[in-house]
Amino acid sequence: MGRRADRASASTRTVAAWLLTCAAMVFAMAIIGAITRLTESGLSITEWKPITGAIPPLTEAQWLVAFEKYRQIPEYQLINKGMSLEEFKFIFFWEWFHRLWGRLIGLVFLVPFVWFWATGRLSRPLVPKLLGIFALGGLQGFIGWFMVQSGLSVRTDVSHYRLALHLGMALVLYGMLLWVALGLLDPRPLAHRAAQAVSLRRHGKAALALVAVTVVWGAFVAGLDAGFAYNTWPLMNGTFAPPEMWTLSPLWSNLVENTAAVQFTHRWLAILTAAVVLAYAWRIGQQADLDARTKKVALGLSGAVLLQVLLGIATLLAAVPVALGAAHQGGAILVITLLVWTLHEFRKPAA
Repeated sequence: MGRRADRASASTRTVAAWLLTCAAMVFAMAIIGAITRLTESGLSITEWKPITGAIPPLTEAQWLVAFEKYRQIPEYQLINKGMSLEEFKFIFFWEWFHRLWGRLIGLVFLVPFVWFWATGRLSRPLVPKLLGIFALGGLQGFIGWFMVQSGLSVRTDVSHYRLALHLGMALVLYGMLLWVALGLLDPRPLAHRAAQAVSLRRHGKAALALVAVTVVWGAFVAGLDAGFAYNTWPLMNGTFAPPEMWTLSPLWSNLVENTAAVQFTHRWLAILTAAVVLAYAWRIGQQADLDARTKKVALGLSGAVLLQVLLGIATLLAAVPVALGAAHQGGAILVITLLVWTLHEFRKPAA
């Protein structure tokens, strides 16, 4: 029996390692997506070919055909008119690589899943969870094309609402992969026995919800290019809240459509979120009946959220250089990672 238990434990760790690999690829995908957005590359491929689109143009004639298709859309005609073929190849690469990485995630998930399932390494309750994740991954591919479509006919960029939806779905997938993997590695966490476990679980969920809302407004900032305005901190053009924040009607639409109001909202949502996350991490550190691992994760969470605030300010002051913008997106995912980990520590184990 002991040997069988050891083999089962090793098998479970293998499945968890596979899921963590998929999660790491989604993490990388979000960074690649940020670079794609920051280099204005997202509209360079004007067709959705899930299979054949994995192969880029290979001849000069094929490149000219792809370039001609790009030249028909408003982004080229109104913003990039006169772009050279070599410049087009640069933006094409990032959108192609972004889509290729998504296809690779699908393969890295699907092939091992079929093998693990066929060899009996997946428990019965685990299979529908993984099938659900795979289905959401397919939906994410469609959402990506749905986003791109919004910028091909009338607009010169993609809808910031669809951009936020695309990023949000990526983070949902990432969180699900991470949660399931942690459940396999640590099916009966001890932190739920702490005296303040219920209160801390509520606090952690509120912190995660605030992070999610802040990330959505970050996507609005990116989609509206709001980060290229008001590149000072903490004031905006010398005032705390510039008067042009409220120029749109109805009034509430300013919060999601007005460049000034969207950036203002993201700025101060981020500070509020950081305060709530830091308070959560501090409370964890004060619990005498918690194990050292949970406290170390909370300490890492404190450092990650402080780093993320500094990255956000630096990105704004530098007018959103690609490297800082991508790092800022990565910082948000790191905060989410550590929040999910702490919440998993406080979850009630299944019977």
